[in-house]
Order: sequence, then structure tokens, then C-alpha cells
Amino acid sequence: MVTLKINGETAQVEPGTSVLAAAQKLGVRIPTLCHKEGIEPYGACRLCTVEITDGQRTTLQASCCYPVKDGLVVQTETPAIVAGRKLLLELLIARCSQVPAILRFAAEWGVYDTPFAERKDKCVLCGLCVRACAELMQTEAIAFRGRGISRTVGTPFEFPSEVCLGCGACTYVCPTAHMEMEAETVARFRKRVGTERKCRYMLMGLVSSKLCPNDYDCRHCTFDQAMEYRLGVHPAFAVAAAKRQGVAPQKM
Repeated sequence: MVTLKINGETAQVEPGTSVLAAAQKLGVRIPTLCHKEGIEPYGACRLCTVEITDGQRTTLQASCCYPVKDGLVVQTETPAIVAGRKLLLELLIARCSQVPAILRFAAEWGVYDTPFAERKDKCVLCGLCVRACAELMQTEAIAFRGRGISRTVGTPFEFPSEVCLGCGACTYVCPTAHMEMEAETVARFRKRVGTERKCRYMLMGLVSSKLCPNDYDCRHCTFDQAMEYRLGVHPAFAVAAAKRQGVAPQKM
């Protein structure tokens, strides 16, 4: 076990655990937008930045990407951390000025307005959807496009993706309700007829054979709800867990 201190409290965790996970184990809340259990950390939003002292050296680090180490001293709410976090939230409000989830999140930290020019975007470029598609489904139907302020998320060259399975993982992990890839794929799937109308659980390898009688309206499909209840997690995460263990997804 690795021993470290977080806000003065001692934590013992398994080697390889992130500072963020160690803090969560102690019940210390660190805000984050780009982190999701089951997906590799990316450190995009930087809201989880903390102050880490390792020996004589103190630095600011993204806690989701920083592995624990014996003797680390972590502070999560120093004046510098709080000021930086509020600045990031001001930038997020400016970018997503009409996204309720961002506004509620900022209000928790006492940020209600921004000095920066406002935009009417909904994507915070957290990369969760891109990583979910690549890591969980290994399809890479969507990716980052462009650079700098022109960076966006979508399909290559804005063409409809032929590899998207309509699993809905991108929509499921999106913190701002921006991702509409699932809806776009479903619209194409609805044009299929006969034996081509396969359920997404068949496309993901979780059922051997099943046609879709519900016009791909998964959110109101009793089979879909029963499967999610049985799996206990979004189907994409169940598929990924099986692949990490080197086995084929267990068919239901």
C-alpha cells in the first residue's frame, strides 16, 4: 500500500491509484469535468488541479493523471488552487454560457459571471466522448478536429460514420449534453429494413441475434432497459471490461 497525506489526513491506497481516486476514497471532493471511471484519464479540463509536495518540490498537477507515491502531501483548496479553479470556471462559462450543467457547477464554487467574451457553444472539449468511442468500443468513429479555438469534435471531414454502432457511449459520458452522435446514427439505422435492423446489443456482441422492433428508440425500449439493469452499467462499459480481461463479451 502507498501512504500519502491529503488535506492533512492520511490515506493508504493501492499503487497506481491516482491522487484524485485517493482523495475520493477519503471523501474529499475535487471537481472534474473530463474524468469518468472506466476511461483512461486525460487531464483536459484541469479543474482537478491540486498542490502536490514531493520532498522539497511543490507543484500544481492534475490529480486525475498523477499517480500516488509514498510521502506525497496533497492540498486541494489552497488560495492559488481556488483562484485558478474559479478562473477556469469563468472560461467555461464564457464558452458554454447557456449550458445549465456548467452554470450549476460554477455556482457551486461561487462563480456566477465571467469577464470574458461569451460564446454559445455546448462542447467543453473534455474528450470523454472521443475516448469512450476509442477505448470502450475501439471504433474511433469520432475524433478531435482542427486546432486552437477552431478545435471541435466530430466525424472525419464531417461525413457520416460507417463504423459507429449507435452504442450511445458518447452521449452517456458527455457532461454538457452536446454530443448528438447517437441520434445521428439512429436516424441512419432507421432507414434499414428487414434483417438489417439489428439491435445495438447485437452490434456490440452482447446478444447473439435480435432484430429491432422499436425503431431504434433505445431510451424507451423495455429490452434495452432490462439489459442495462442486468449489466449494471452502460453496455459499452460492459464490452470494454470483457475486452480488458481478454475475453469476448458474454452473450446474454
